[in-house]
Amino acid sequence: MADEHQMAPAAPDAPRPKRHPVLIIVMGVAGTGKTTLARELERRLDMPYVEGDELHPKANIDKMSAGIPLTDADREPWLQLIRTTAEHMAAEQQADPSFSRRPGALVTCSALRRYYRDILRGTYDRTRSPKLPGHLDPPEAYRLPTYFVFIKGDKELIMDRISKREGHYMKPGMLDSQLQTLESPEGEEGVVVVPLAASTEEQADIAMRELSKLLPEPL
Repeated sequence: MADEHQMAPAAPDAPRPKRHPVLIIVMGVAGTGKTTLARELERRLDMPYVEGDELHPKANIDKMSAGIPLTDADREPWLQLIRTTAEHMAAEQQADPSFSRRPGALVTCSALRRYYRDILRGTYDRTRSPKLPGHLDPPEAYRLPTYFVFIKGDKELIMDRISKREGHYMKPGMLDSQLQTLESPEGEEGVVVVPLAASTEEQADIAMRELSKLLPEPL
C-alpha cells in the first residue's frame, strides 16, 4: 500500500508561482562594455533587455555626438524614463499569463552619480532637492527593487577601448568628464562590482554569483 503521507505529484499544467520583478542595471562610464555584459546576462537570466542609450532624447544624442557633455538637466528626464519604462514592462509582464521569462528588466545605463542611481531605484527624494520635472509621476520603489552591476576599470584601459570603437556617439575626449562625474557606487546597497579587465564570461560569473546573494529569489 502506498505511503498515505506521500505527497501527490503536482499537476503538470499547474501554474508556477509568479516571481517578483526586479530591475538590474549594468552601469559604468562609456567604453566599459556595458552592452556586451548585459547581453551575456540577458542570455543567462532570460530577462528582457533595454539599451538605456536608446531612450535618450535626440537633443541629448546631438550634444554627445558634438562632444558636449550632458548636464544634470539633460540626464534627469532620461533617467526617469528608464525607471518608468522598466516599471511599465514589469506591470505588463505580471498581467500577462503567457509571460514565461524572468520578470523585470535588464538595463544598461552609465548611472554615474548617487542621485542618478536613486532616480533609477525610485527612491529619489525630490522634496529634499527638487530637481525632477513636476509632471513626472513619482516611481514606486517597492514594486521594482533595483540592483546595479558596476564595471570598474582604470582610465587607460577604458580610453583604449573607446578609441577603438566605431559608430558610437561618445567621443574619447568626453571620458574625463564622465570620470569626474562618477561617484563610485561601491558600498551602496544592492551593488555588485565586476572588474573591467576580466573577460565577459568572468564578469557574468561574478555578477550572477553576487546577485544571487542579494536578490530576494534565487537566480
